[in-house]
Amino acid sequence: MQIKALARSPHSPLQHPDLKNHFKPSFLFKNYHFSLKTPHSLTTTSVSLPTNYSHISTPKRTTNRLTASCIIPGQELIEEESEITAVNGGEEKGKEVEVEVVSPKIDDLASQSIWRQIKEILMFSGPATGLWICAPLMSLISTAVVGQGSSTELAALGPGTVFCDNMNLLFMFLSIATSNMVATSLAKGDKKEVQHQISVLLFVGLTCGVLMLLFTQFLGPWALTGFAGPKNVHIVPVASKYVKIRGLSWPALLYGLVAQSASLGMKDSIGPLKALVVATTVNGIGHLILCSWLGYGITGAAWATMTSQVISAYMMIETLNKKGYDPFAIAVPSPNEFLQIFAIAAPVFVSMFSKVAFYSLITYYATAMGTFTVAAHQVMIQTYGMFVVWGEPLSQTAQSFMPELLYGVDRSLEKAKMLIKSLVIIGAILGVVIGTAGALIPWLLPNMFTSDLMVIQEMHKVLILFFFSLAVTPCTHSLEGTLLAGRDFKFISLSMSSCFSLGALLLLLVSNKGYGLPGCWTALVGFQWARFFLALGRLLYPNSMLQSKNTREYQFGKLKAS
Repeated sequence: MQIKALARSPHSPLQHPDLKNHFKPSFLFKNYHFSLKTPHSLTTTSVSLPTNYSHISTPKRTTNRLTASCIIPGQELIEEESEITAVNGGEEKGKEVEVEVVSPKIDDLASQSIWRQIKEILMFSGPATGLWICAPLMSLISTAVVGQGSSTELAALGPGTVFCDNMNLLFMFLSIATSNMVATSLAKGDKKEVQHQISVLLFVGLTCGVLMLLFTQFLGPWALTGFAGPKNVHIVPVASKYVKIRGLSWPALLYGLVAQSASLGMKDSIGPLKALVVATTVNGIGHLILCSWLGYGITGAAWATMTSQVISAYMMIETLNKKGYDPFAIAVPSPNEFLQIFAIAAPVFVSMFSKVAFYSLITYYATAMGTFTVAAHQVMIQTYGMFVVWGEPLSQTAQSFMPELLYGVDRSLEKAKMLIKSLVIIGAILGVVIGTAGALIPWLLPNMFTSDLMVIQEMHKVLILFFFSLAVTPCTHSLEGTLLAGRDFKFISLSMSSCFSLGALLLLLVSNKGYGLPGCWTALVGFQWARFFLALGRLLYPNSMLQSKNTREYQFGKLKAS
C-alpha cells in the first residue's frame, strides 16, 4: 500500500475519512507492516499498537483496498497500491499491529558536529591528496635533478613543463565528465550502461591523446619558439627535445586518466593511488639513474617521466579490469552522447583553460626576462604546483557531499552551511601550513634546485608573494567546489575568465614597467585572491544556493504495507 501524505505535524495520527466505517473495533489486524521508505539510505523503526478487540462481527476473510493520508514530519509519501487484509479469528485476540516506519537516514558527515566533520573530511580527502600530488612531484623531481647540472637546461624546463603539465590540466574536463557519468550510471544499477559509458569516454581520451601526440611532435618546436621569445632562442632546442619525448606518453596518459576517473566514480581512490605511488617511485629512480649517474640531463628526465606515466596508465587500466569492466572496449559516441559529455565538460574546460592560460602567461613573461629569471621562476612555480594541489581534495569533498544538502531529498541549507564552514576552516589552516612550508624550502634549501647564486637571489625576491598566493588556494578550492556541486557552471566560467583577463592586463602592465619576477608573482597573488572573493561573494549573495529560502516544503518517501 502506498500512501500519499504531506509532512507538517509530528503528532498527527493516521487519518482517513472512511476509517469509522471500514475499521470498526470488531476488526482485528494481524501483523501489518507499514514501511516508510525513501530513495536514499534508510533506517527502520517498528511501533507496536495493541488491538485487544473481543467482538468479531466480520466475515472470516475480508479484503479492503485502502488509500489514506498519513502525516509524518519531513516526508511526502508516494502513492503505491497495496492491500490490507483483516483476518477474523478469536484466537487472534491480544495480537498487535506492528507498524514499521522506515525513515531517511541523514548523511553521517552532514549531521555531525563541526569538529567531527573536520575529522571525517580529513579522513575522506586524505587518500585523494596523493592523486593530486604525484603529477607535480614528478616535475619537481625533474627540476631538482636537472638544476644540479645546468642552469640552461633548468630554464628550458619552464616552457617544456608548460606543454607537458599545464596542458594536461586542460583535460581535467575529461576526468570530471567520466566520474560524473559513471557515478550516475552506477546509481541506476545498470552495469552494461557503466561499461558503455567507460567505452565511450575511453575513445574520447584515446582520440585526444593521439591528437596531443601529433601536436607535440610536429608543432611543438614552433610553439616553443613563439613562447620562449627572441631572448631565449638558445633554450628552444633543449626544451623541444624534452617536449617530444614527454609527448610520446599522451595517448597512454589520457587513456589512463579516464580509467582513473572511472575508478573514482566507483568511489575507489586506493587503486589509482597505488598506481601513482608506483609511477612516482619509478620516476625518482629513473632520474637518479639517467640524470645523476649516466649524465643525460634533461633528456634523461624526460624519458624517466614518460616511462613512469605509461606504467601508471597500465596499472590504472588493470585496476579497472579487476572491477569487472573491459578497459580495452572502446565505442564511438553517438551525437546525443557527445552532447551529454560536452554539456558537462565545456564549462569546466573554460575554467581550467583560463587557469592554465594564466599560469602559462606568467611563465611567458618570466621567460622574456632572461635565463636567470626564468630559471628562478621554474623552481618557484614547480614548488608552487607541488603545494597548491593540497587544496584540491577539499573541492572533491564539497562536490561529493554538497549536492544532497543543496537539492537532494533531504535538502538542508543549515547543514550545507555547516559543511562549507568546516571546509573553509580546514582550508584556512591548510593554507597557512602549505604556504609556510612551500616558502621555507626555497628559502632554507635553495641548493636542492640550483647552486647558481644569481638564480637563488631571484628566488628569494618572491618568497612573500609566494606565501600569499599559496595560502588562499585551499579556501578557494572549497568555495569553488561548492559552486560546482550546486552546478553553477556559468558563474564559474565567467568568474575564471574574468580573473584571467584582468590578470593578463596586470601582467602586461608590470612587465612593461620592468618590475621583473616580483611583478609577475604580484599578478598571481591578485589572480588567486580575486577567485576567492568572487566565489565567497557568490555564496553569500542573498539568492545564492546557500542563502535561498525557496525550498520545497515537502519531500518524498514511501509508506508501504507488507
